[in-house]
Order: sequence, then structure tokens, then C-alpha cells
Amino acid sequence: MTTLLCYSRNRSTSVEALDDTTLVSTCRLQDTRMDAVVQLRVRLPELEITAAEGRFFRPRAGACCEIDTALQKMIGIRIGAGLKKIIRGLTAETSNCRALPTMLEESCHAVILAFTKDTLAAVPKETKASIDYFRAMVKKNIRLYDRCAAFAPGSPLVEGMDPP
Repeated sequence: MTTLLCYSRNRSTSVEALDDTTLVSTCRLQDTRMDAVVQLRVRLPELEITAAEGRFFRPRAGACCEIDTALQKMIGIRIGAGLKKIIRGLTAETSNCRALPTMLEESCHAVILAFTKDTLAAVPKETKASIDYFRAMVKKNIRLYDRCAAFAPGSPLVEGMDPP
């Protein structure tokens, strides 16, 4: 008899404005083997991380148990260019958790995308014009590439673009 393997994964990220100067970005990861949440508090307009907390409810054996030190190193970091390298460097020093850097990066990118929603509301409704508009937007800010389904490789909105 064959063994049927069942695995599922769901990762969602949200950004909420607490007040005029504070955003909270939350990344939640749930899969068959792990359940985790990471939350960043970001001060505007500098996009400076003022608080970071998280918890892994079902970590894999020996991994992701001690993430508090890595999260505290995120405080004071500004969301911007070079963020992926900064996150990987800071978390690698203090944690052996491979999911943590990805969740932190996802939370930071959600903050950036939160500022694009007003721009997206101004998109022309005409199909060809809107596709051209989105392509130009992604070319100007390449960090948008592959950050949501609309800008994922294979999408007509980014067709013909080279990945960063």
C-alpha cells in the first residue's frame, strides 16, 4: 500500500494603521508542521521598526524556539533598500529558524505595498492602458516584482520583464 502524503501551507500578511504615525504589519504562517506569527510595528514617515514580536506555536524540533533575540535586533531598522540582506544578516547571527527571515521580509514588503494601494486606485480602467501602467510602475519600483499574484512571474502585468 502506498503512503499518501498530505501537506498544506497558508501564509498571509496584513497591514493596519493604528494611528497617523504607526502601522502594524502581521505575517501569519500555517502549514502542516508549523504555526507562526510575526508582528512589526512601524513608525511613519521614516518607516522605522519600533517593535518586533513573534511566536512559533509548533516549531520543528530544535528550530525557531529562540527567536526573541533576532526579533529585538530588528528594532531601529528602516524599511528600504537592502532590507533582505539586513534581515538575513541579523537573524542568522541569533536564530537557526529558516522561516523567520522570510516572514520578516514579507511583513516589511507588505508595508511598502500598503503605500501603493492609493496609486493602484488611480489606474486607468482600459485594459491595454492599465497593463502598460502596471509595467511602468513595476519597472520604477522593482521591489514590487513577485510580491503579490498580480506581479508574479508569468502574469501578463510583468510579461517580458527580467527578474531583479
